[in-house]
Amino acid sequence: MDELMSNPSKLFESKHFCSKYDIAKSSLSEDIKLINELLHDNGSGCIESIQGVGGGIRYIPGISRERIKELQNELMEALSDPSRMLGGKYLYTSDIMFDGHFASNMARFFTQKFSSLDADYVVTVETKGIPIAAQTAYMLGLPLVVIRREAKYSEGSTVSINYFSGTNERIQKMSIAKRAVAPGSKAIIIDDFMRGGGSLKGIKDILGEFDVETVGIGVALESRFPEKKKVSNYCSIIIIEEIDEENKIIKLSANNDL
Repeated sequence: MDELMSNPSKLFESKHFCSKYDIAKSSLSEDIKLINELLHDNGSGCIESIQGVGGGIRYIPGISRERIKELQNELMEALSDPSRMLGGKYLYTSDIMFDGHFASNMARFFTQKFSSLDADYVVTVETKGIPIAAQTAYMLGLPLVVIRREAKYSEGSTVSINYFSGTNERIQKMSIAKRAVAPGSKAIIIDDFMRGGGSLKGIKDILGEFDVETVGIGVALESRFPEKKKVSNYCSIIIIEEIDEENKIIKLSANNDL
């Protein structure tokens, strides 16, 4: 089943494996049942069987509840270092977001969370959200769309919007290539951090210009304050409760509503 595992979320016809390994469909079903038991024990996802015309089998990466808790503890330990304080209640997180171990495991969580949404794209905004979003897109078998802060000539015609970012309501700009998404499709937004949700709302709005529906939002880190966000129905992994710059204290908590 290496072929399944190496092509996450890709749907294979059952007869593909029956022919390849010269086995009956009943034997394949028994093999899939055994593999699913092993994946469940490992907390690594599942093999999904889809019945009917156009059906088949596919591997959906996942992560166990126990591994999620371990991931949250690892993230909180890494983030709690006072030397990460940058001022203005911001933390240095680039090393974490670009760490393959953290990015892969966070992507597994978002893949498991959003695999049933039948999305067409995974969307993020440059730059620190790209590793997690790219891994999530790969595991979901979807194209990755990166929204730019500034339009790039190499992307051809673009659509740009102004949006309010941060708690101080600063006006910023983002742009997307007109060829990046198809009208009437669905998207999952993945990002590294959310404070007030202004950037995420901006992404939703610019996708809305193409009649693209946002069906899921996942963020690695969420600031507790402000409590009222500009987006709803999102999922975060870690909550930043407080950053006390004077006393060098960083208070974090694991999001238990996963």
